[in-house]
Amino acid sequence: MAVENAPARIGKTVIICGELKGSEDLIVDGHVEGTITLPESRLTIGANAIIAADLTAKDVLILGQLKGNVNATGRVELRAGCNVEGDIRALRLAVEDNAVFRGKVDLTQAAGKGHETPHAAQPGLAF
Repeated sequence: MAVENAPARIGKTVIICGELKGSEDLIVDGHVEGTITLPESRLTIGANAIIAADLTAKDVLILGQLKGNVNATGRVELRAGCNVEGDIRALRLAVEDNAVFRGKVDLTQAAGKGHETPHAAQPGLAF
């Protein structure tokens, strides 16, 4: 029997092409192409996952491969061994040693500030 608060899981042999939406925590170990939208939930990209999608979630934990942008209202964690290519917009960002990241970072002070970025007037500023 499933545990009531256990996250939903997409197994490593599952391939999804399109739009994935939900309102519960999700662990992805398979292949996803398109978009993943979990505005109030935690998204975990497992070590076996290969994702080509833009992600929107409250918190995002990445252990596998991601090619796409991440928009989180909370925290983004890049764990050792992950490979991320895309821009990250979040309230907080944690990067472990041996995590690979190529892209830009925008650490917003509050969700919903819109286009107010403190370094917008400094072209060429990159992380």
